[in-house]
Amino acid sequence: MGQPTRPFPLGPGTRHLCIDLQRLFAEETPWQVPWLKTVLPAIEEIAGRHARQTIFTRFVPPSTPAEALGAWRDFYGAWPNMTRERLEPALLDLVPSLARLVPPARLLDKPANSAFSRTGLAAALRRRGVDTLIVTGGETDVCVLATVMAAIDLGFRIVLPTDALCSTRDGTHDALLKLYRERFGHQVEATTSSLVLERWR
Repeated sequence: MGQPTRPFPLGPGTRHLCIDLQRLFAEETPWQVPWLKTVLPAIEEIAGRHARQTIFTRFVPPSTPAEALGAWRDFYGAWPNMTRERLEPALLDLVPSLARLVPPARLLDKPANSAFSRTGLAAALRRRGVDTLIVTGGETDVCVLATVMAAIDLGFRIVLPTDALCSTRDGTHDALLKLYRERFGHQVEATTSSLVLERWR
């Protein structure tokens, strides 16, 4: 399917969707993403310049494993200490440098990997004329992947600043970027944060 013939336009219909940049993944927890802090400056720059056009998601686990649905119950059975009854509530907060941008940036809590697992997000974006999403955050191969694939199915154009994405697994991070470039070139543009900032004014 290849690459698009030119970069996607970044106009009034563009929003920045930042996935799960929370203390839960930034600090020393079982789910820490060590190089989150490496990509944080690029995300801070995009969000700081475009706070009103930014939506931050937060991954919010169930209170107990028993509250989860289907295979999620098995998942949280393996991670009982990561449910809300055991987690320190502040760990669900955004990292401080991004939390200070809310408002005017918006905050969206989600119960699963994809941002679109939060009912009504796609419709709300459509009402505002949004057709392009700049997606940053983590993890590239879990929540970002789920969000990107859902957004593709919903018809959104996706721009991925690759230096603003992070994962705990370098191999699958790299594989996903290769996949987007080679198989989803008409729907996904893999670029850099500096080029995004240059084009999105």
